[in-house]
Amino acid sequence: MSEHILEIRHLGKAFGAHEVLRDIDFTVDAGDVISIIGASGSGKSTLLRCINLLETPTSGEILYHGTNVAGRGVSAAKYRSRVGMVFQSFNLFNNMTVLENCMVGQRKVLGRGKAEAQAQAVAYLNKVGMAPYIYAKPRQLSGGQKQRVAIARALAMEPEVLLFDEPTSALDPEMVGEVLAVMQALANDGMTMLVVTHEMAFARDVSSRAVFMHEGVICEQGAPAALFGDPQRQETRDFLARFRSA
Repeated sequence: MSEHILEIRHLGKAFGAHEVLRDIDFTVDAGDVISIIGASGSGKSTLLRCINLLETPTSGEILYHGTNVAGRGVSAAKYRSRVGMVFQSFNLFNNMTVLENCMVGQRKVLGRGKAEAQAQAVAYLNKVGMAPYIYAKPRQLSGGQKQRVAIARALAMEPEVLLFDEPTSALDPEMVGEVLAVMQALANDGMTMLVVTHEMAFARDVSSRAVFMHEGVICEQGAPAALFGDPQRQETRDFLARFRSA
């Protein structure tokens, strides 16, 4: 069996006396689509930010192909080019066009020439249905369009894994579907994805594995059909019951 792409071992994160994550363990293999679900404040986004090195873990290890990237001497920028992230608030550069947003990381981090970076950007903008908007500025776009540009920007770096931090939570309801459709297409193409989401249908129907977090720990994880259809923990049953009744 090949090594895991990512292996999270005994990960902990505290902000002062407040322990947000405790003893988190799981692995990510090629082609996995892992949805992380749970109530607000359960530590989901903090976990993703630790994996992307936007937060420094208090304890534990984050192994990328066997190397602990949470240790010293690791280039966070280089690692993030391989493990990309899409944020709920888009994080586009407002003074740049859509095309420039999708080129800047390629040029600065990967050292690609202008022509290659532009070709890559256009290809991925086309993939997410945003090629007609390459010269638009973010302020001219809807929330759903901004998020699709953010996904194209991450894809243009050709990462091995993509992390999504509640990518639809800042969107109006009618825009959620267009972003989820892009994510489902990526999953169908075999993209390895780790998704923090409140979209239970996506977690149930698209994921290869679902992880339920509760109060900073992984309470239960497994195949979505099992976790949604026959949850083993009372905390999981209570959480899913709220969505079924919503």
